[in-house]
Amino acid sequence: MIWKYLLVFFGAMLFDLVPFPFLPAYTIMALLQIVYNLDVWWVIVTGVLGSLLGRYILYLYAPVLSKKYLKSSKNEDIEFLGSKMKENIWKGQLFILAYSLLPVPSTPLFIGAGISKIQIRYVIPWFIIGKLINDTLAVHLGKFAAENTDDIIGNILSWKSLTTILLGVILIFALFSINWRMLIQKNKLELNFKIWK
Repeated sequence: MIWKYLLVFFGAMLFDLVPFPFLPAYTIMALLQIVYNLDVWWVIVTGVLGSLLGRYILYLYAPVLSKKYLKSSKNEDIEFLGSKMKENIWKGQLFILAYSLLPVPSTPLFIGAGISKIQIRYVIPWFIIGKLINDTLAVHLGKFAAENTDDIIGNILSWKSLTTILLGVILIFALFSINWRMLIQKNKLELNFKIWK
């Protein structure tokens, strides 16, 4: 029986390990809960822990990817954005909590935190709170839908899921293409699409 919860853990970890918007981790959590009739609360706990490990690994390797594939000016811009969040820790942490509560991918949050070298201890607690709330709602809704609908598996790639992925791509695009220094210091929106080396 424990191997089924390990599937939840590693599934959530793998879903949140990729450096681009992917299906939310709660989709694999809900799917495995439904298929194996697992205890919802253990699915949430193991899934959130797996997701946390996946995001932590993403946080660690995001700077390596950015140094290899992004221009140094874009890295400096994202580091500047992180330095602004560090100036007022509480505002930065409240932003992380608010962002984690939204039904949008947290991929841009961890890529940005990794590149800008925000200490992970400022990110993780607020991410866990948001993740627990979001995943609890999502897994319970998934359980409810499975008990009341026959075609839940066919709806995993629904317009809502695809919209969430698209929104994640837009957020990563914004993270990399907006000149954050210009926006914050001079209140001027400047886009730069030449971010690759």
